[in-house]
Amino acid sequence: MYKRSVESILKEAIKISPCVLLSGARQVGKSTLCLSLDNEYRVFDNLSQREAATTDPIGYVASLPKPITLDEIQKVPEILEGIKIDIDSNRVNGNFLLTGSANILDMKKAKETLAGRIIEIPMWSLSQKELHDKAEENIIDILFRKGIDGLESTDISYKNILASVINGGYPEIAKIDSLRGKSLWFNAYISTYVERDIRDVGELRDISAFIRFYNIIAPRSCGLLNKSDLASDAGLSEPTINNYLTMLEMIYQVSLLQPYSSNISKRFIKSQKLFMTDSGIYCHLLDISSWDELLESKHKGDVVETFVYSELLKHIGYSQTQPKIYHYRTNDKKEIDFIVQKADKIFAIEVKSSQTIKKDAFKHIIDFQNKSSSSIIGIVFYGGDTILSFGDDKHTRYALPLNIFF
Repeated sequence: MYKRSVESILKEAIKISPCVLLSGARQVGKSTLCLSLDNEYRVFDNLSQREAATTDPIGYVASLPKPITLDEIQKVPEILEGIKIDIDSNRVNGNFLLTGSANILDMKKAKETLAGRIIEIPMWSLSQKELHDKAEENIIDILFRKGIDGLESTDISYKNILASVINGGYPEIAKIDSLRGKSLWFNAYISTYVERDIRDVGELRDISAFIRFYNIIAPRSCGLLNKSDLASDAGLSEPTINNYLTMLEMIYQVSLLQPYSSNISKRFIKSQKLFMTDSGIYCHLLDISSWDELLESKHKGDVVETFVYSELLKHIGYSQTQPKIYHYRTNDKKEIDFIVQKADKIFAIEVKSSQTIKKDAFKHIIDFQNKSSSSIIGIVFYGGDTILSFGDDKHTRYALPLNIFF
């Protein structure tokens, strides 16, 4: 069992809130983590439990032993009403730990939000730090507290980095050695879990249309979201596209990154950027199964960028700093992959898949630094193995090897 970065956050939340929701995609390790706690446990995959909770949510919750973990909570959103009443009659911190593969608080069937009674914690698939037994190392906290000097490169090879990108972060994939076995697992994950969870969170009248849409968006990871183009390519209406995207966000399969804006210019692109949340599933959908295939793929840059985004999501989500992340693009095509911001401190981040780096890779970061009065540190992640400085007397810029994520 891997040590998880979210574990200490979860235990602290249980101490200070009567209800905690641990949500994340299927198979990321939620149940395994929760079963390690000293709680009673109920799972709503069990039809009898689900029927009882749906028929009489207030009576069902009242009869439960406490503290309790309720797993697959998205299958019974009606139970939130019973939890609210129980908390209001006897507020005890840690009584309810809810887990689910969809964000139940955003579901239409959930008429109760438990406002003031719940802490929500997202759990992602394994980060590379977790996979390498360094769950307590948080790159985001290091950057904001210690700066670049707090980071250390590792000795993992470029080939092994690419292999890790292709695997992604699902714990089960780390146990499978063969390419065929990994392909079988990814196929089963999509057909069994993604399709099933989509039915749990919203209306899905045409599963074939959804799967067609799911395969269409895969090559668009890292791209600006153009819903009219998506609708045209998928042969679906824009309202249907909106519905599918919302549901995929709710089950943590895609992430829509908001655009950065500031008063340094009004000429910003306002479109969101679409990302798959796991580089392993992304590579599977692109039919990339080995590091040499990735090297030859026209999607190589997007795959590595998706991997970095996934890692940043995990580190930001588990950080004490809790900055915001955006993408940056102007009408005159100046683009920066990620802006990570906390108050007036900003990291402008570009991602390159190559093993060498030149000053030209910083050109849009340099333009951004020159236009802004904020403290901006420029970073370009690349496939080399050395931390390099590309700054000048006015601004700080570094090339950082991808291996710092490991």
